[in-house]
Amino acid sequence: MKKQHWSRLLLWSHVVSVIGFYILLWFRTRPDDQNKSEQREVKPTVVKTGRAVSIIVPARNEERNIRRCVTSLLEQDYDNYEVIVVDDGSTDGTAGILDDITRTHPRGNRLWVLRLRELPEGWAGKPHALHAGVQEAHGDWLLFTDADTWHAPGALSFSVNKAMQEGIDLLSLGTEQELPGFWNKVMMPMAYMGISMQYPARLVNDPLSPVALANGQYMLLRGAVYDIVGGYARPDLRNTLIDDRDLARVVKENGFRLLLIDGRELVHVYMYSGLGETWRGWRKNAYLGSRGGLAFVLLQLIGLPAVSIVPFLLPFIGWLRGRSRRTRGVSSGELNAAAVLELGPLLAYRLWVNKELRVPWYYAFTHPLAGALFEGILAQSTWRVLTRQGVNWRGRQYYDGSKAHARDIPEEVSIQ
Repeated sequence: MKKQHWSRLLLWSHVVSVIGFYILLWFRTRPDDQNKSEQREVKPTVVKTGRAVSIIVPARNEERNIRRCVTSLLEQDYDNYEVIVVDDGSTDGTAGILDDITRTHPRGNRLWVLRLRELPEGWAGKPHALHAGVQEAHGDWLLFTDADTWHAPGALSFSVNKAMQEGIDLLSLGTEQELPGFWNKVMMPMAYMGISMQYPARLVNDPLSPVALANGQYMLLRGAVYDIVGGYARPDLRNTLIDDRDLARVVKENGFRLLLIDGRELVHVYMYSGLGETWRGWRKNAYLGSRGGLAFVLLQLIGLPAVSIVPFLLPFIGWLRGRSRRTRGVSSGELNAAAVLELGPLLAYRLWVNKELRVPWYYAFTHPLAGALFEGILAQSTWRVLTRQGVNWRGRQYYDGSKAHARDIPEEVSIQ
């Protein structure tokens, strides 16, 4: 009887925990209707304010995306901007594509390419590329954006209008995620769940909250604010792999206004292709990007299977229990009831996330697969950072215990 009591207690405690988790998750991550509608309220007309904008694009081996990105930036309907692409030691066709755009595009005179050779000691690649671009910028505003983005013609006009009208110092847009292929559609909803759970937009936009986050795919920042806080040349920013979050944190800590809003109609991004690239991309940030330190990461490693995998196992366990001749312990009916109670809020939340990300509804049933994959990503990311084995990205190794923060590694090694 005692064993039966404890098994029932464990089962129904799990049910309450899963239901509570997804209800809490909904309240933390549900969309802010005001922010979602703002981009539709401001018409993207040409702004003639005299406020120059310098658009800075770090690029390392981006031949797949760079033409689309730079072309869309050169075709903005804003009237006073420059585009600075920082070619960070690319070894593919990136340089040739940039040269072709400069020669052939009608607005090629707005494009300037800065070519970097070596990464100085103590720097991570992207912060160094961004800061190098800032040193060549002439604008009152700085727009940091990634090479895998596409920008609607009115994106810059909207952003500058919004920031100036509301006195925002750092404006960041959430972007439309382009998710071709099976693995992108499996992985992105789980990544969205994790990020929005730890960094809810309401807290990010609350000046009284210490929670800070920006989307590195689109960050519009006053140039004067960058100079005041020290930018990526700060010792605590020059070697960060979470450059967007950490810049937002510094900006907010210094009393400047931060705003993160929905910009999916204005900016699209194609992040990763295939499972391997997706795994490496999220592995780079999974441990370092988690709030709460190692203790919270360990809690995630325990909790993620409990809320993403176990609810889908309960019907199978209930079926096995129904075929068993054993009568003691938790019955198959209880297991099936528990499964219904857990899967209800889980699937409701996943269907909403799928709709937000424009993922087909039936991918909600890949939730346990995504949970298992992210369990592996987070565990490997944590292990490699803590043991100084390092994480690699774009042919560079970080946090591997070497004297320099980052070092170049052969390309065939970098994709392992």
